Formats: sequence, structure tokens, C-alpha cells
Amino acid sequence: MIAAEWIAIALTGYACAGLLFALLFVCFGMERVDPATRGSRFGFRLIMLPGVAALWPLLLRRWVVS
Repeated sequence: MIAAEWIAIALTGYACAGLLFALLFVCFGMERVDPATRGSRFGFRLIMLPGVAALWPLLLRRWVVS
């Protein structure tokens, strides 16, 4: 049971970090990583939010490098 609790805590932390990063990335970083998203509307950014939250470590690396 202890292992299951630690896995649940780790997944919750990953999801919280991903959501926080996704909000920042969609507002400020997406245009820097992909110039084709310049001028995109709110609906597009809202659609991108779950994917960014799930893949946040990869996108963080691309954001830092660019």
C-alpha cells in the first residue's frame, strides 16, 4: 500500500507541475518555441493545454534552448 501512495503522490506532483507549466507556456512560451503559433486565438491555446501539461519536460527543454 505504501508504494501505491508514493506513486499517487508522484503522479499528482507531475500533474500539478505540468498544469502550472502549461499555463505559463501557452501564455508566454509557445510563440518562442514555434513561430507559427504567433497570433493564435484563445481556442487553439486551450486545445493545446492538455498536451503541453502532459509533455511539459520535453517542452521545457525546447523553451530553454530556444
